[in-house]
Amino acid sequence: MKAYDLIVIGAGPGGYEAAFEAADLGMKTALVEKEALGGTCLNHGCIPTKSLLHAAGLYRSIREADLFGISAEHVALDFARMQARKNEVVLQLRKGIEMTAGKKKIDLFRGKGTLQGGRCVLVKSEDGEEMLEARHILLAPGSRPALPPIPGIDLEGVVTSDELLEAEKLPQRLVIIGGGVIGVEFASVFAALGTSVTVIEAMGQLLPSLDREIAQSLKMLMKKRGVKVLTDTRVQEIRKQEDGSLSVDFGSAQETADLVLVSVGRRPYTEGLFAPGAEPEMDRGRIVTDAFGRTSLEGVYAVGDAAGIIMLAHAATAAGKNAVRHMAGLEGCADTRFIPSCVYTEPEIACVGMTLDEAKAAGLEADSRKVLMSANGKTVLSGAERGYIRVVFEKESGKLLGAQMMCERASDIISEFTQALSAGMTAKDMARAVRPHPTFSEAVTEALRI
Repeated sequence: MKAYDLIVIGAGPGGYEAAFEAADLGMKTALVEKEALGGTCLNHGCIPTKSLLHAAGLYRSIREADLFGISAEHVALDFARMQARKNEVVLQLRKGIEMTAGKKKIDLFRGKGTLQGGRCVLVKSEDGEEMLEARHILLAPGSRPALPPIPGIDLEGVVTSDELLEAEKLPQRLVIIGGGVIGVEFASVFAALGTSVTVIEAMGQLLPSLDREIAQSLKMLMKKRGVKVLTDTRVQEIRKQEDGSLSVDFGSAQETADLVLVSVGRRPYTEGLFAPGAEPEMDRGRIVTDAFGRTSLEGVYAVGDAAGIIMLAHAATAAGKNAVRHMAGLEGCADTRFIPSCVYTEPEIACVGMTLDEAKAAGLEADSRKVLMSANGKTVLSGAERGYIRVVFEKESGKLLGAQMMCERASDIISEFTQALSAGMTAKDMARAVRPHPTFSEAVTEALRI
């Protein structure tokens, strides 16, 4: 039986980054993965989706180039080539992970890892079985798309994000069930490529977990771009019609589509992860952990989508590195109190910390300042959509509590606020920094003048 200091099950961002951290600390490490390296983020989520978003944004920009005095004729869309480019990006990054693991002398095991008693892991592959043991085990199995109990959800043409990312041809009509992050990002992609898109959300707003003003702004923008948005609407049934199309029924109305995307969230992927009697404490399918990632089993930790409430790649990476450092008796390297959330629509959306309503609900004397991007030079010269930056702070002390923004490069700008929150800065502290002109980020200085 091969013995290690650490065995990591799952090679997504939470798993492979933890393995890299362990190897850097001198721990003999094994990494077990049943599918492709990179996990959901690299193979079925963040990277391929953003690759398509980037391509769709370029396509829209070229078609709208007249605004800048540029005439582009015979602009054509090659969806197959777009998909091929996406796959090239994924493969390049996947090879990078494998190369880094090799340089760090991490043992890769390609197969299904199952936790046994006594901190052992059974790896099953096409080549057979192998038992490994370790002082510590880190579980990072990730998640998979959730499927609601809607009649007809198993029909051909009803897909999750995994299948839609591999679509061979562009659908003419797409209905998206679920207006969360996944739903609105795919709506942005396909609407830009000319598909007729309808988004159906059961809650009262798009992006139900985010600020209502952002949700309202996004809804108006999507309608402007031709997306039909239905909120407070529950799908009752999906039916196959005689011509082969799909009918999505809700109330007394319906929408017809060539493809139906189900994007109502994700659930922990723990099937087959535990041998009988080797299960840690669970809560509604999620692995229960403490602040350090420890499960109820001695020496066994868990991070990422299967353990965390926040299903984000960067949250998993931070938790994985902190867990490994805890195993080594070291202080964590990441402040996980403030995890930024980003939505890669155009313009982008990003949030961190508290909204004003959340701060008041927590009993804080809070206020906010909102700055519109319509007066920002970079926004105007680039022809970007109007947006805003809102900063939330304590009234008396000026201490920063959170930020929400909808503007170009929001996913980059939000890191300023994440760092400031982690450092306990006030708006005055953060405003002292000189930001270059013209940039999107100089609007941050204006927003901090409270």
